[in-house]
Amino acid sequence: MSDLDLTTQRTLEKLSENLRENDPLRVDQNAFIEQIRASAQEIAGQPPSNLKTEYVIRKLLKTNRKITHAVNRRSVGTVQYIGNGIARLSGLPLVHLEELINFPNGVQGMVLNLDRKSVDVILLGPDTGIRGGDLAEATGRQLSIPVGQPFLGRVVDSLGQPLDGGLSVIPSEFRSIERIAPGVIERTPVDTPLYSGTKIIDALLPLGRGQRELIIGDRQVGKTTLAIDAILNQKGTDVRCIYVSIGQKKTSVLNVIRTLRAGGVMPQTTVVVSSPDDPPALRYLAPYAGVTMAEFFLDDGQDVLIVYDDLSKHADTYRELSLLLRRPPGREAYPGDVFYLHSRLLERACRLNEANGGGSITALPIVTTQRGNISSYIVTNLISITDGQIVLDADMFNKGQKPAIEIGRSVSRVGSAAQEPAMKAVVGALKLELSQYEEVARFARFGTEVNETTQRQIDRGRRVQALLGQGPNQPVKITDQALMFFAITHGFMDEIAPERINDYAREMVGYLHVHAAKAVDLLRYQQTITTEVEEQLVQALGDFNSLWEKQWKRNK
Repeated sequence: MSDLDLTTQRTLEKLSENLRENDPLRVDQNAFIEQIRASAQEIAGQPPSNLKTEYVIRKLLKTNRKITHAVNRRSVGTVQYIGNGIARLSGLPLVHLEELINFPNGVQGMVLNLDRKSVDVILLGPDTGIRGGDLAEATGRQLSIPVGQPFLGRVVDSLGQPLDGGLSVIPSEFRSIERIAPGVIERTPVDTPLYSGTKIIDALLPLGRGQRELIIGDRQVGKTTLAIDAILNQKGTDVRCIYVSIGQKKTSVLNVIRTLRAGGVMPQTTVVVSSPDDPPALRYLAPYAGVTMAEFFLDDGQDVLIVYDDLSKHADTYRELSLLLRRPPGREAYPGDVFYLHSRLLERACRLNEANGGGSITALPIVTTQRGNISSYIVTNLISITDGQIVLDADMFNKGQKPAIEIGRSVSRVGSAAQEPAMKAVVGALKLELSQYEEVARFARFGTEVNETTQRQIDRGRRVQALLGQGPNQPVKITDQALMFFAITHGFMDEIAPERINDYAREMVGYLHVHAAKAVDLLRYQQTITTEVEEQLVQALGDFNSLWEKQWKRNK
């Protein structure tokens, strides 16, 4: 190395030292250069005879003026405890509730509890690789998940990551999972029907777009089947569907996915899955992720049907997290804010007015009871939040009456406001007839003699009950339901044996679609029974009964 290069190198080292000790922006440039010359002469024994050193100095000064000085502050904490999907950290002085935390192994967590000396974080992934003493850093962001049209037809987890082995989903946007529900001014009354495909629900417990209808029952009585049938019945409509599985067995979820694909409704459905072996944080976040995805379609003016299966496991997961976070337990060991847990979720289901897009979210939350007890803590909370409940009875289910809906304890608080005129006309007194039938049938079981009028009432009730029976995953279109109820309310099924009612109804509907096509089309598009429609249906039903009677005699 030449003396000049060595001089330049040592001069630059001296310059760096001076830059650390002085602010060049506040020092006279010529005086500063003279100071560097003196330092160079002291080092080399002679002043630099080449302009190279001065050129480098001037370049460094010019570049230094362009540098903006800033203080980089990070909020970090130390892991004090890790386990069971929970991490307790000290430090993090600037952290907020629900803020995301980055751990050294790449897993993120969400702050759920703030104490004076520590912060409790729920992990959004496995805790493998995290140890006590590790540093964790606050991100300053809240948890957000991807949403958008590409999620239709996909199976994802609570964070929006695909689980079906398909390609990565390109989201339309990211949204925070927590959102304040729309206010009263932004909403409009529920008056547009959403057909479930289940005859007893569409006739006696009508659902409206924007309604929240709770499904209650013991294990294995058909709660999920009712909800899945409602999704299947949306095939070919403009309703988007979201099914949220919360802690359900993987075999059950796979059966649901197969049913949706076989029914041809999967392209308009998103399935959000949180398995029992997932961290409790993912089970806790699953329903909020589902409604966040639904709100994307809501804001676009579309209608959405969302199913939460089920909120009993969601409440249990929240209780587990709360006990791990050392929150004070209340009734049945649930924390005090368990009501707010579900109210802030279900209040996001609504129907917006036209000024806000006119979209809607219809929620079908499911809750599991123990031996039919609907007065338990979580069940009563949900009943008070929702707009009605469908109660399934285990005894009815075991007797083969499916769907096992107990009419006496089931109610839709929207009522006939969300029912078309055609259905109102044909099912007006049906619920009363069923209630009276159950009352008089109870006495008949004990061998009590009844008069002819009461016997006719019992026979009619049996036929109505048989007509309302329905197999799983066999939704019935609303027009076909109206034809069936028209026939039974006008006395065309009075001579049919109850065990043959469903066969009669199936063949009768097929006959009317062919021989009373005009009346059926008018009923389908106008949703009202005019005098013309009624006359054509009565004529066609009379002809069909004659054919049915001849066929029955021939088979006999």
